[in-house]
Amino acid sequence: MPERKLHIPPYALRVPQPVTTPVIFASPHSGCHYPEYFQEDAAISLLQLRSSEDAFVDQFMRNCPDFGAISIAANYPRAFLDLNRDSTELDPGIIAGLRCRGRGNRVAAGLGVIPRVVAGGRAIRLGKITLDEARERLDRIWAPWHARIADLMQANRTQFGHSLLIDLHSMPNDALSTFGTRRPDIVIGDRYGASASPQMSDLVAGALRETGLRVSHNSPFAGAYITQRHGRPAQGLHVLQIEINRALYMNEATIEPNQNFAHFADVMDGVLRRIAGLWSEKPPLAAE
Repeated sequence: MPERKLHIPPYALRVPQPVTTPVIFASPHSGCHYPEYFQEDAAISLLQLRSSEDAFVDQFMRNCPDFGAISIAANYPRAFLDLNRDSTELDPGIIAGLRCRGRGNRVAAGLGVIPRVVAGGRAIRLGKITLDEARERLDRIWAPWHARIADLMQANRTQFGHSLLIDLHSMPNDALSTFGTRRPDIVIGDRYGASASPQMSDLVAGALRETGLRVSHNSPFAGAYITQRHGRPAQGLHVLQIEINRALYMNEATIEPNQNFAHFADVMDGVLRRIAGLWSEKPPLAAE
């Protein structure tokens, strides 16, 4: 039986010297290290497990240190532990020995901090994991990620007067079907102003639209736990969730780059470079 321990760090962090922008780029769902024991326990194939990944999003951040921005990307996958959920969103359907039932519709749907299902409602495994195993995932992956994000944002606020976390995700093209033929390429979420100031949202949306990308604001995704936990615009701590339409760069069925991948990666590189550089062209925004 494979050893049921976590041996790699929870994230890959790159900090340029010097840091020249208050912007931090993060990818919490692009991790693709599936422990051997996790794959052996799975009731579905690795390809099906990967359907919940924000595959390749971390590659769009490849040059962030070159333009003075910090980047941080998860190593472990969303199917193993979801960094965009509260640590209290525990599902008794997947974790044995829970004394109390997790709260909320996400837990009921199997999408708690340790998910029970992946995309399409497919069960990840038969049976449950132990409470000790759940705690190890939270202690070794969830807690260090959120502690590091908080520390990085505080450090940038100290240096620049404010901090902006760009929380990068991808979304299935089918999730945008209500838009018809004018589906957005990007959805910016700021929890309707609760996680970032309107000025921040407008600046980032403008940088995206300058490339010709279609941008929607808070629809259909307004931001989840990371924006809620770390966004404090009144304190100079801003968080924007950015969802990218997967159809722009990958084959969603095979989880492989499509023929447009290299071009789109260059587009995103330019966009992130532009966002990171906004504060060298404009005076810093005061806290709201």
